[in-house]
Amino acid sequence: MSGNSQLNFYWKQISERAENLITRASFSTFIEPLEPVDLVGRKIILKAVSALAADVIMTHHATKLREAIEKCNLGLTDFRLYVEGSEEYPLDEDSDDDLDNFQSCPILKNCTFDSFVVGPANKFAYSAAKAVAKDPGVAFNPLFIYGESGLGKTHLMHAIANEIATQNPNRKVLYTTSENFLNEFVASITQKTSVKFRLRYRNVDVLMIDDIQFLKSRTQLQEEFFHIFNELKAQNKQIVLTSDRPPKEITPLEDRLRTRFEGGMTVDIQPPSTETKIAILQRKALEKKCILPDDVLEFLSRNSGHDVRTLEGRLNKVIFASRLHELPISLELARTALSEAVNENPEPEDVTPEKIIGAVCSYFKQTKDDLLGKSKKADIVKARQICAYLMCDMLSLPLDFIGKTLGGSDHTTIMYARDKMDKMQQLNEKIAKEIDDIKNIVLKQ
Repeated sequence: MSGNSQLNFYWKQISERAENLITRASFSTFIEPLEPVDLVGRKIILKAVSALAADVIMTHHATKLREAIEKCNLGLTDFRLYVEGSEEYPLDEDSDDDLDNFQSCPILKNCTFDSFVVGPANKFAYSAAKAVAKDPGVAFNPLFIYGESGLGKTHLMHAIANEIATQNPNRKVLYTTSENFLNEFVASITQKTSVKFRLRYRNVDVLMIDDIQFLKSRTQLQEEFFHIFNELKAQNKQIVLTSDRPPKEITPLEDRLRTRFEGGMTVDIQPPSTETKIAILQRKALEKKCILPDDVLEFLSRNSGHDVRTLEGRLNKVIFASRLHELPISLELARTALSEAVNENPEPEDVTPEKIIGAVCSYFKQTKDDLLGKSKKADIVKARQICAYLMCDMLSLPLDFIGKTLGGSDHTTIMYARDKMDKMQQLNEKIAKEIDDIKNIVLKQ
């Protein structure tokens, strides 16, 4: 059988199946005019009459067309559309490789179910995540995990991905953050690669998006995610989402998205108890090949806030001090190491929002009006985010209050700035030094 004859045979089988799955009007208008032009791997390349027709097919009929391909049992797994002269639907045989190899956010191999410390506050979320990892697309779909920052939501997402990779390495898992999702969406519009964007997010077995609450107020992005969600759900593909709040409290969010978020399993993670904090410290210390006395464990767990990141940061300071001074870890050493972060007799007037704002402005040579304004210049945004991080790190103030102090930002903006700078100083030595320098300026005022 010649190449063209084989293509035509394949397409005849597929189109006959599709005709029974798609309405007659839609089939005759959009599917019937398609022309098979090539085979790439186990995918059939179909030529559409126009980019508009291709858009309609990808948005409304892709699921049924894939179902027809699967029912034919020809050894094919998927299709791609091609429009002659279109930058959005090019005849690009390497496009699938690009989709397979590109990943916005890597999966952290050390975040597993075994390394997650289970306590009363997170036991239900842990069990739900385990069930999803064992049976993706069936157990709970979507799985929506919410809770304050630093309580383990992201750890559970990575644990799910790692477990699936171990049990079934052929499953395609895509983990990303809502920020990366937004950036890719905007880039797909400006670079005219919308089709690749859609294929990237619809051609997966498991889609995981962190901090989904940041999709609020972005109507076009919500529309795109709505279609991605529907197609994955129709194919029984697993969706896992995290947020700092339950779906009903994400505003403004379209009702059709909210009801879909609530249609699977919604679980929350509460702040850990003292006992859980101590267990977390013990686990983290063992990972770092250290043993902490009981009095040090109790000391570190006190006044440590709610999130695990702060807890681990306190532990790291003590371990660093022990190695720096070549001394065993003791309560006295721990008190000394945390003297800047932990004050047994705190005096609130020592550190104030005004002192932090003044120190940031002085360090970056910016005016207070610029820092508290709405400028989107990169250097000002960076300074503003560092200022938000320092207020969270050095002061026990509500996020809403910090937002009002920094020019009227809402609490999600402050939380995003805090978490971003927390991660950046671990990855970027220059930013870590800037934060430490500014913190020392504040403490010496």
